Amino acid sequence: MDHNIYLIGLNHRSAGVDIRERYALTTVEDFESGLLDIGMHEVMALSTCNRVEILVVCSEDKSEADVLRYWAGRCCGSVSELEPNVYCHQNLKAVKHLFRVACSLDSMIVGEPQILGQLKDSYRKAVDVGAARVIINRILHKAFFVAKRVRTETSIASSAVSISYAAVELAKKIFGELKGQRAMLIGAGEMAELAATHLLNCGIEHISIANRTFSRAEELAKNMGGKPVAFENLYEHLVDTDIIISSTGAPHAVISAKEMKKVIKKRKFRPMFFIDIAVPRDIDPDVNGLDNVYLYDIDDLKDVVEENKAQREDEALKANSIVEFETLSFGNWINSLDLQPTIVDLFNRSERVAQAELAKTLKRLGDVDPKTHKALETMAMAIGKKLLHEPVSFLKRRTEEEGNADRFVDLARRMFNLDNDTIPPDAHCGRKKKSNLEE
Repeated sequence: MDHNIYLIGLNHRSAGVDIRERYALTTVEDFESGLLDIGMHEVMALSTCNRVEILVVCSEDKSEADVLRYWAGRCCGSVSELEPNVYCHQNLKAVKHLFRVACSLDSMIVGEPQILGQLKDSYRKAVDVGAARVIINRILHKAFFVAKRVRTETSIASSAVSISYAAVELAKKIFGELKGQRAMLIGAGEMAELAATHLLNCGIEHISIANRTFSRAEELAKNMGGKPVAFENLYEHLVDTDIIISSTGAPHAVISAKEMKKVIKKRKFRPMFFIDIAVPRDIDPDVNGLDNVYLYDIDDLKDVVEENKAQREDEALKANSIVEFETLSFGNWINSLDLQPTIVDLFNRSERVAQAELAKTLKRLGDVDPKTHKALETMAMAIGKKLLHEPVSFLKRRTEEEGNADRFVDLARRMFNLDNDTIPPDAHCGRKKKSNLEE
């Protein structure tokens, strides 16, 4: 094949939070469209608080260097700054890495469930802008299938914790007993909702939710038995708050050290505990320098994560075995996209079907002479070959016209089930709209 698959990314292990927030992608759809404009065949970008991953399929005259230059330019940065902090995987290594990401084997907290939902959201966006096509479609469908296998065949998720859970565990270490403390969530997304659940489970009785969209704050507050807070009144409510977990998608800090000086003074310097799990960071790092204010960012959660790692190692080994097997399976599919293997597989399938049906017919007929047997066999084989003549001619014609016929080869393999596999029922993420998801 004349395709290369690259995965270029940075995560909590390869880069600090300052680099991750600098090169985070605020609108992945525009980013993906831009990479298509510079000659990439397919693109999907994933941007979360802990990682940015860019999956591309391109011709051999393109490389990861083209992606790095575009990425750095879009974030007003430089290749010299970005390059030392990224990793790059090619072809099956890229596929294997994405499978590990989908299974949460590459997460800061192994087994956390959020990353799979984030990956599905990113895939939908790539489909919507036409950036995900035959190969990325197949990779992502396979990734969802692998993640499902890992969830059902291992216990890795049973001992998993989320970033939000780790944040609450850290708060418990600071305060000891959380009962009687007052908490505020800044941001009302999925991570905030998980944090609220964990706080309630730990005995917190008073939770406030602040969000730029007040209706979303009201909705989450209603579900959690909390109190919605208007964003413009944030500092006023912080005076009566002991624990703050912030996870907005704001491009800049929403809490400044200057304003927090006034807040802590009004609190008579009673301790305040901040956990900033947003990237870019929500809270000015200088807040940590204020008296009786304790600020932790997402990198500080690594110690909490380490405590839970040992019990998941055995299950992770099982999960990695599944990933290895499915990566090899995907490699077989990639190789099959060359036209000749598919033609061979089509005729082999046709011959097997013809032989099976011939055997049934001969059984019904009873004893037949060798001449009749040969005539029936020749007819069965000829019918199969003639039925395949037009499909094979179509594939050859498309290959000559377009240089490759990946889309049609893939479709032929799926129509005739040449790979003997099926897409799981939930692979389309609940979408009914006919799109590249179903190609």
